[in-house]
Amino acid sequence: MRKVAGISRWFHLLYLGNLLWAPIFDPATNWADWVLVAVVAAAFIPMYVLAWQRPDLVRWRCLVPTVVLGALATPFNTGAAVLFVYAAAFAGLAESRRVAMRWFVGLSALICVFGVVSVVELPYRLWGLLPSLIFLWLVGILQVEWAEREGEADELRIRNARVEHLATLAERERIARDLHDLLGHTLTAIIVRAQLVAADPARAQEEAAEIERTARAALSEIRDAVSGWRSASLETELEAARAALTSLGVEVVVRQDPDLVIVGSTEHELALALREAVTNVARHANATTCHIGIEARDGELRLVIADDGVGNHAPEGNGLMGMRERIAALGGLVRRTGSAGTTVTIAVPLRVAT
Repeated sequence: MRKVAGISRWFHLLYLGNLLWAPIFDPATNWADWVLVAVVAAAFIPMYVLAWQRPDLVRWRCLVPTVVLGALATPFNTGAAVLFVYAAAFAGLAESRRVAMRWFVGLSALICVFGVVSVVELPYRLWGLLPSLIFLWLVGILQVEWAEREGEADELRIRNARVEHLATLAERERIARDLHDLLGHTLTAIIVRAQLVAADPARAQEEAAEIERTARAALSEIRDAVSGWRSASLETELEAARAALTSLGVEVVVRQDPDLVIVGSTEHELALALREAVTNVARHANATTCHIGIEARDGELRLVIADDGVGNHAPEGNGLMGMRERIAALGGLVRRTGSAGTTVTIAVPLRVAT
């Protein structure tokens, strides 16, 4: 979703086209007017890009220079008043609501001043200034609202991460207590039986069998306890998939967005889904190539496993049904197609996954 928003920001630069109205329609236009347009655009675009890349630098490296640039250009080209609209957006991005409103008032006053002080004749002067005066407030307030929503979303993600971290710590403490109680009892029993063997060699075979039984039971209990705490990771499952399929002669091609950061609970479910899908490829596909992709698209995080095997139109087994249930719990869905090979697509909303 954020990538889509980032792309749309480039379209906002089209509003710089307001600079062109005066040179195009003014019969008295000369080369100096076109030079002014080029200089303003060349000076502003780097500031616009910096504003979205480095919000912490907006005030002094984007907002203030944009206002100065607009103040210098607007008396000669009222279309340059659009820079004050951009300045209002910068203020909404970087400042608190109260400070941003002060900027809006100041920018409005500046436009009113240029309504009096300008070399552009009336009524053309007003046609260039009034739209910017109106859109300054509309765009500025919308930007304030957007920035506040983004801030709230970031705080919510931080709180969720903290809750998840605290829950993990609590679970670790529980596991530690369980292991302490379990191993304390089991190791004590093994030590006692070993001492019996030393004291009475005739009982060695009987006690050795009992020690083995006790150790195996303890191992099973430890696995059960730890399995409730350990979570699967996509990196681990990708390595396991590559190793397993390569040993079968299947070429594995992985395409992964390196900028994706997935929350632990979602990554665990996706890793289990990947494990199940790769297991099906190994067992049933008779494939030579398997493509695995992890990317964000259209507001979704998508995990795609596609092979070039025989395809599979058989009814879904317990593994795929379980996969659907786990992904559905996250608000996502699983799609399987089998016309040419088999493609399994797991899609989870980005707001849940990141």
